[in-house]
Amino acid sequence: MIRANLVSWCRAAAAGAAVLLLCAGAHAAFPDKPINLIVGFSAGGGVDVVGRAIAQSASVQLKTSVVVDNRTGAAGAIAAQYVKRAAPDGYTLLMAPTTSYVMSEKMVGPEVSGFEIAKDFKPVATIGELPLVMLVSKQSGITSYEDLGAAARKNPGKLAYGSSGNGSTEHIVTEWFKQQAGLDLLHVPYRGSAPAMADLFSDQIQIMVTTSPTALTNLASGRAQAVGVASAQRLAVMPDVPTFAEQGLPQFVASSVYAILAPKDTPDAVVVALNKALNDALDDEATRRRFAQLGVQIVHSTPAQSRELLLNESTKWERIVQPIKAANR
Repeated sequence: MIRANLVSWCRAAAAGAAVLLLCAGAHAAFPDKPINLIVGFSAGGGVDVVGRAIAQSASVQLKTSVVVDNRTGAAGAIAAQYVKRAAPDGYTLLMAPTTSYVMSEKMVGPEVSGFEIAKDFKPVATIGELPLVMLVSKQSGITSYEDLGAAARKNPGKLAYGSSGNGSTEHIVTEWFKQQAGLDLLHVPYRGSAPAMADLFSDQIQIMVTTSPTALTNLASGRAQAVGVASAQRLAVMPDVPTFAEQGLPQFVASSVYAILAPKDTPDAVVVALNKALNDALDDEATRRRFAQLGVQIVHSTPAQSRELLLNESTKWERIVQPIKAANR
């Protein structure tokens, strides 16, 4: 009886070991085909530019192509829903402006957004933080936060700011700015940041908050003026632009966190392999130089740290979004 049980146990152990070896072999072979990095925003925007930079460097680390696939629409929700439904095998990833996704979800609810960022995805790695910059139209005559405040108090509800839609980063952050500065500004939502920026150039709107890469691109045109950065310190790429803390708004510190997310059931071994490759990619000299040019503050993280940062973003912005949501009802 003991011998029979021993034989049975050995057979079971051998079968288990074979399964483990098979799984290990599958993970060891990862990746054995190109990886798709899904970007929910148009080419040339901040999310796309950062996504392409990290994809290029990660391709070298992973020894396979990381292909950027732009699936635009619904403030990035189309891309998020696509990755949520993708096979959880590590070959379909989301280039996620997590701050934007958190804000949108808190503003409209998961029933409308079509996903819950903390439940439907597994964080792979945080890539960086992009400081937010407030731009004004050159034609407005505003050149500083002091000018902006004076103009807004003289004409309450007349100065207009643009956003890429209700619940977008531009919307939520500018509403938060209004609360702290005590200003009455008019919100004009657009179907994307590009048409909003075009109207900023022509002074149809006067104000727009955007990430540092997008701000730098549009400042180069000479048709916009930066009045402040919502970061703790001035940016090396725009040293002449003061922080809002310097200008009397010490609490107005905000950035857009970017991360790579995978479908929630992606195996941990695959996530770990991707995390290592992405962290190594962030250490690549060309990537570091490119991110510095864009004003991106690089963040290294484990998957656990990336998840913790995502949850912290969710908690922070839920507290800020709730009164804004109530005021918009």
